[in-house]
Amino acid sequence: MNTQDKPSLAVSLSKEWPAAELLPVAELIMDSAVGRLWLAAGPHGLSHLSVLTGDDRERRITLVSASAAQKARAEVILAQTKSQLLEYFAGARQVFELPLAPKGTRFQRTVWQALVGLPYGSFTSYGELAVKIDNPKAVRAVGTANGANPIAIIVPCHRVIGKDGRLTGYAWGLAMKQQLLNLEAGRPS
Repeated sequence: MNTQDKPSLAVSLSKEWPAAELLPVAELIMDSAVGRLWLAAGPHGLSHLSVLTGDDRERRITLVSASAAQKARAEVILAQTKSQLLEYFAGARQVFELPLAPKGTRFQRTVWQALVGLPYGSFTSYGELAVKIDNPKAVRAVGTANGANPIAIIVPCHRVIGKDGRLTGYAWGLAMKQQLLNLEAGRPS
């Protein structure tokens, strides 16, 4: 595994919230170096970050109603996320400091926690990630969990490559995956 000093995220995904508390109550759409991003959050943290490849209706999650305080907390999280993403794309941020609250199984959250432990500019393979979570035979399950990641870029599934060093699948295409890896390596896209 190619690594540096710092993990890519300064928080843990290990907290288990009741599923109903993980539903998003606020959203934000922003422009970025890789296209329009859709962000959604609940009162406990960012729950979704995806790339809009068509029109804005392709978002698949419906916001739920919440108290004014819960919605305000989610909106603060979205503003922090936008600010940190802009810093990331400008090359000024390597570690995200955000509360995250993705909905997933215990196994998925374990894989996602391992992903956020990957330092900026590093990469790993599905097999190495399976070993890292102490489940070396779960390579395919790790790949499935990686593909189910609801928080792109911040939970850096783009840092997972094939064991032969080639780029492997990415929900938003290999060109975007290469663009993110180039950004983190300090290479022009």
